[in-house]
Amino acid sequence: MRERKMEHELGLDFLRVVEAAAIASAHTMGQGDRKYSDQVAVEAMRDVMDTLPMRGEIVIGEGERDEAPMLYIGEKVGLGYKNTASGDDKFPEVDIAVDPLEGTNLCAMGSANAIAVMACAEKNGLLRAPDIYMEKLIVGPSSKGAVRLDAPVKENLEAIARRLDRDIEDLVVIVLDRPRHKKLIDDIREAKARIRLITDGDLSAGISAAVAGSGVHAVMGIGGAPEGVLTAAAMKCLNGQILARFVLKEQLEDQEDRSRIPEGVVDRMREMGIEDPRRIYDTDDLAPGKHIIFAATGVTDGTILRGVRFFGTGTRTHSIIMASERDKFVRFIDTVHVEGGPDTVVRF
Repeated sequence: MRERKMEHELGLDFLRVVEAAAIASAHTMGQGDRKYSDQVAVEAMRDVMDTLPMRGEIVIGEGERDEAPMLYIGEKVGLGYKNTASGDDKFPEVDIAVDPLEGTNLCAMGSANAIAVMACAEKNGLLRAPDIYMEKLIVGPSSKGAVRLDAPVKENLEAIARRLDRDIEDLVVIVLDRPRHKKLIDDIREAKARIRLITDGDLSAGISAAVAGSGVHAVMGIGGAPEGVLTAAAMKCLNGQILARFVLKEQLEDQEDRSRIPEGVVDRMREMGIEDPRRIYDTDDLAPGKHIIFAATGVTDGTILRGVRFFGTGTRTHSIIMASERDKFVRFIDTVHVEGGPDTVVRF
């Protein structure tokens, strides 16, 4: 019963969480202040989380406690932790991964594909990952099991093309536009596949790769490890696949990239239960939970989600909510939040 409660009741509650974060950050869209956009998203998400019937722990969040005032790793959220004397231990215990605003730069600049995201699973259902880099290869259901993280780029593209019954020239691969990806980009172009370079938002890109009709067939390259865990949660629901491996400082040539990885990160990884820093993770390793819920709301218009729309008497949001295993589903939800009086007109 507790598992069914998590999937069926908390699902729509989590939708409220990502909607609130998306609406708050959308009010700052295009104002050029990425930190403020992220701050309001975090605050809105945290406020709603404490109203939910759960005992949640943030395992992927905004950083350590001394770095983030809210939604930090290890923070307890939900009604079950608000008033422990009331017998609320009946609420399900869940691990939660959040990115209140994936694509802070995208929102600040008014660019496409900024989203508010969260995922949850039963206890120990999501990998606790440090905020460092991760090498990733993401494909949709048709190419699941056909690719290898250590395979040459062309070999992986040939495997994807075979599974999709098309030529490599027809494939579209998303890559973050970073100096560290110069060789990767050269290899993809040499293989004759097409590239869509993005400035931010590899989580949104990963979801697109697993949704048929998005025009995206794979995501390759190095991005954030927390986003990798969130992507894995989405892949569990969409039947896609992510292969990933942590990237350590000595493997990076760019000084700016290297500076992101703090000293002692291997020790920190071991504290989080990661014994082999060079292990290749598959989808089920990053998101081993059997009962996963994933929710996201568009902040700005994107490949699969429309952005927040404001009108005179309300707000319109477009979201996706998914669950794995029992009663598996993927729902696209178009919501009009009515804020006017009794004579408010809702337009299609």
